[in-house]
Amino acid sequence: MTEYRMHLLICGGTGCKASESDEIKNRLNKFISDSGLQNDVQVVATGCFGFCEKGPIVKVLPDNTFYVEVKPGDAEEIIKEHVVKGRPVKRLLYTDPTTAKHISDSKGMDFYKKQIRIALKNCGFINPENIDEYIARNGYEAMGKCLTEMSPEDVIKEVKDSGLRGRGGGGFPTGLKWEITRNVENEQKYVVCNADEGDPGAFMDRSILEGDPHSVIEAMAICGYCIGADKGLVYIRAEYPLAIQRLKIAIKQAEEYGLIGDNILGTGFNFNLELRYGAGAFVCGEETALIHSMEGLRGEPTFKPPFPSVSGYMGKPTNVNNVETFANIPVIINKGATWFSNIGSDKSKGTKVFALAGKINNVGLIEVPMGTTLREVIYDIGGGIKDGKAFKAVQTGGPSGGCLTKDMLDIPIDYDNLLASGSMMGSGGMIVMDEDDCMVSIAKFYLEFTLEESCGKCTPCRVGNKRLHEILEKITEGKGEEEDIERLNELSMVIKDTALCGLGQTSPNPVLSTILNFGEEYKAHVIDGKCPAGQCKSLLRYDIVEDVCTGCTLCFRNCPVGAISGERRKPHYIDQSLCIKCGVCFDKCKFNAITLT
Repeated sequence: MTEYRMHLLICGGTGCKASESDEIKNRLNKFISDSGLQNDVQVVATGCFGFCEKGPIVKVLPDNTFYVEVKPGDAEEIIKEHVVKGRPVKRLLYTDPTTAKHISDSKGMDFYKKQIRIALKNCGFINPENIDEYIARNGYEAMGKCLTEMSPEDVIKEVKDSGLRGRGGGGFPTGLKWEITRNVENEQKYVVCNADEGDPGAFMDRSILEGDPHSVIEAMAICGYCIGADKGLVYIRAEYPLAIQRLKIAIKQAEEYGLIGDNILGTGFNFNLELRYGAGAFVCGEETALIHSMEGLRGEPTFKPPFPSVSGYMGKPTNVNNVETFANIPVIINKGATWFSNIGSDKSKGTKVFALAGKINNVGLIEVPMGTTLREVIYDIGGGIKDGKAFKAVQTGGPSGGCLTKDMLDIPIDYDNLLASGSMMGSGGMIVMDEDDCMVSIAKFYLEFTLEESCGKCTPCRVGNKRLHEILEKITEGKGEEEDIERLNELSMVIKDTALCGLGQTSPNPVLSTILNFGEEYKAHVIDGKCPAGQCKSLLRYDIVEDVCTGCTLCFRNCPVGAISGERRKPHYIDQSLCIKCGVCFDKCKFNAITLT
């Protein structure tokens, strides 16, 4: 086995691959070969480093130099300057936006300072397609400990004592779910991994599977040992080709090493894994709909009880956890329940992975202790709002969550605090909005997503959400009435109380939270006929200021519908009945003679 003096780690996640990280890797290897260093320097494609805003990323070890926004054309300079001559390429280092200083080590970056990586512990550190690298970082040690030193009851107690709650959104205690499934007597049981990540802007589970698939495989085997299951199924959306590819490789390697399959480690325990593919239906993130989809049926939820722990896949007891939940298990077993429970808040232990996106400077994947405040996430880790704009709201929990305002920035993030604030944890999507976002339109956007993704089985979700959407459309088109706001509230509560599954029950949350926190914005649309954020086209009005207009005809010549009239060198006019609110005249005017109200 070759011992290399230097390693170049390059992000091989989906996002960086789209930015030519594969070509960067090829060029690095070419220049390494041209320099005769192929036995001294190794290039390794890893999983996501998390700092997606600055990708593709190349990390040089052992000196821990962190290069950002690398392009294929930079490969030669990295090899010739850094690898051969030992001189870091300063222009590729991260520049601190506050001090303007170059930072070469990721530990010195605000983006990483407050993070604690448990579920993401190996992402960006190992080659996810090499089982030996996983084993070198204590991989499969937890499974070996469970199978040879602990009874199933001991393992379940450890998971319960850790305080780990399901990271898929509901927050149900993981150890308790395992215990319930174990106590149901049946000759056949199943372990299911929910990798059907559907929230807009969310990519936590995908990144874990792309960067550290063995952690999920190991955890599923431990779960199988605890509940008495010899079969595991990973339900993953077909839109995740890279995650699927790496998961298949990992399963094959684990089978070859005897770490899954029959008689694992000579203990008599059998556990086999298969993949099942979803077609991207958001409702199939709900466990009963997911199970029906795996059975080849229509992806629709069913009433509970019975819960899947009692009657799940093929009518057998089935334990369902999501990717991030499983990724925590090996660490809990290796480091102990006490270690894990000392991280986080009183009722929400450990860390949570968030996909930080929207109007924020540092878009990326982060993992922070439960109890970290929204202010710390948005301003310390996220680097604040883009272009110096004012923060307006953050949507947590995806379409099932709600919008939180600047008055809530100091709320510690955990399951209970978010619920009390009118939102929820969800799977971990976190979309940041600024002063230019219209909250009525935001509520409409999330409701449109829910309408598209609803299975249509129950009337409250199928019809009720359609009516909600119609009222919101009416308001954004300037046709709303004061009574419409109360109608939105009343109908939302009916849907929450009567919908069949979690998708329907939480679908009105964006509407309710925006009315609660941005009620004045709704009133401005309905009473004043204005969109304060200037986003609702039907409520916009472009006017030409007579005293400022020079009659240059630039607006007249560029209007696509002929709504502007006037003679050269004389003030022009906009026919409001013809204006389509496209804003071309506003953008083209060189004299600031056009106003937008």
